[in-house]
Amino acid sequence: MPTNKRQANLSVDEMPTRWYNIQPDLPEPLPPPKDPETGESRIENLPNILLAECLKQEFSQESWIDIPEELQETYQQAGRPRPLFRAINLEKRLDTPARLYYKSEFYSPTGSHKVNTALAQAHYAKKEGYERLTTETGAGQWGTALAYGAALAGVKCTVYWVRAVHDWKKDRRNLMELFGADVHASPSDKTDFGKTLFSKNSHHPGSLGIAISEGMEDAAKDSKAIYCLGSVLNHVLMHQTIIGLETQKQFEKFDDYPDLVISCLGGGSNFGGFALPFMREVLKEGKKIKFIAAQSESSPNLQGEYRYDHADYAEMTPMLKMYTLGHRVDMVPIKGDGLRYHGCSPILSLLRDKGYIDTIAYPVDEKHVFQQATRFIKAEGFLPAPESAYSVACAIDEALKCKESGEKKVIAFNVSGHGFLDIPGYREVLNLK
Repeated sequence: MPTNKRQANLSVDEMPTRWYNIQPDLPEPLPPPKDPETGESRIENLPNILLAECLKQEFSQESWIDIPEELQETYQQAGRPRPLFRAINLEKRLDTPARLYYKSEFYSPTGSHKVNTALAQAHYAKKEGYERLTTETGAGQWGTALAYGAALAGVKCTVYWVRAVHDWKKDRRNLMELFGADVHASPSDKTDFGKTLFSKNSHHPGSLGIAISEGMEDAAKDSKAIYCLGSVLNHVLMHQTIIGLETQKQFEKFDDYPDLVISCLGGGSNFGGFALPFMREVLKEGKKIKFIAAQSESSPNLQGEYRYDHADYAEMTPMLKMYTLGHRVDMVPIKGDGLRYHGCSPILSLLRDKGYIDTIAYPVDEKHVFQQATRFIKAEGFLPAPESAYSVACAIDEALKCKESGEKKVIAFNVSGHGFLDIPGYREVLNLK
């Protein structure tokens, strides 16, 4: 029976040494990428875009992929394994019969889960002889993580940052620069594609799709550079499964098991990393777990259409079968801007289409989300990132439903990042002085 202990830790020796690849266990094969009807082949160009090892992992049908020993050591340096907390204070404040558990991905040198794949991609890039990494970032967590990974690997990093966020997160930009990264607001005047938008509107708010296009173009023009993506793709979700694999072991230490698994979702990396190891138990062992993705009405991609679409604005990527709002859709900037992406991971999209994942989208004003996050802060003491606040809000909402129904559900949620560099967002939404 579950005890009243407040956290479960793993020793370094208990840290997972393999990532979980869900592709062989999916209800049906993942629809392959395809080229658009006109233009050059994007699929044939993939070896020029992605790291060779990541491209191999992208299409692997092996259930388990070894984490290189050197990378395991770097994971330790980055603070893995990370605790799973029982939110006893929050349970009492909500007066709910539900038991609430949260994973602490905010215990990270850069403040989020993104380092799990950033360190892996930087490791492979160095091994393959690249001298510079290029990428996009939305909320800034991924850009910071790749800047960190590049610094540890001894390579350079260039980040194209969605302008709507770049302009108010000066401290996070400075952190990227402390790691040695070059950071450009996107759309920028640094790439040919960026210039087509920047020349029309130098204050264009940008989007992840636009920033992806800029990062890809930059790398394509430099033989010593390679592009790295922070979400959506199969290998990225696989790298993140270390989160859920640790969590499973920690639930054993709690002598408990989740009925409900929750996290926020933009492209899908933190949700996938947290949920997919549990999804394996549903698909392979018949366990009964409900999965909820918490999103914003600014970009509720899991409520869009399930079809082929590009992952970027300039149509440089192959077309992926995913839930999408359209790769050139206009989306209102929000403080949880890491969730503002038009499409969802193909893996999660397939699972959504088959009925394994539910979704909720919260209003664009974000008041409810940040108010619920405030309840968490006062009870548990940790400040979640704006994106993670969606995960917190959904978990609290579900716990309050249990209060009404009397159900003693076990609710697990991922706090994917801290909000120490996001205070201005909280200030604006909650009218703090």
